[in-house]
Amino acid sequence: MLLDGWKDRSAERFLDSVGDSLKVPFERVLFAIGIRYVGETTARDIARHFGDIDAVAAASKEDLLAVKDVGDVIAESVFQYFRNPAHSEEISRLKAAGLRFSIEKAEAASEALAGKSIVISGNFSISRDEMKALIEKHGGKNTSSVSAKTSYLLAGEKPGPEKIRKAGELGVRVISEQEFFSMIPDAATAAGKEPESKDDFEPTLF
Repeated sequence: MLLDGWKDRSAERFLDSVGDSLKVPFERVLFAIGIRYVGETTARDIARHFGDIDAVAAASKEDLLAVKDVGDVIAESVFQYFRNPAHSEEISRLKAAGLRFSIEKAEAASEALAGKSIVISGNFSISRDEMKALIEKHGGKNTSSVSAKTSYLLAGEKPGPEKIRKAGELGVRVISEQEFFSMIPDAATAAGKEPESKDDFEPTLF
């Protein structure tokens, strides 16, 4: 039995070659199950944001709206998709078959950020995805919104004013890109370039 929403060609590929299907990364599996309005790029962003299918299924509409380029229509579609018992049952069957429903994490480079929950905001000398990967590589956890449980708000250029305001209200420490790199070993190598000097960094609250 196939999910009603499966893209025909994707489903055919999955069933024609089970061996190949087991090698397909999570973001492509998420696209292939055919959630309405979720294209390849959006599926990739959702997969990378949440990390695994269980986190996606448990996400609230507000959580989904925190994903890059996900608006009300897509958030509602994804939320309702996982409220359907038939979809949940089929995903369980596909999990049992060995399909990948989580992002494969690289081996940790260090535990420098172990136990730290970090929210990023603004622009950096590397891409936001690379910055998030660095956080995870050194034992930290990426979260999308500032809360009392947030360890740091990592602020690049032009950080979101709402996140800055909330961090101030909750007493969450705001750190610069340079401060972040100073927390992890071999920062320049990890980033692929030298971190910006303190003189070049001008943090702003606006």
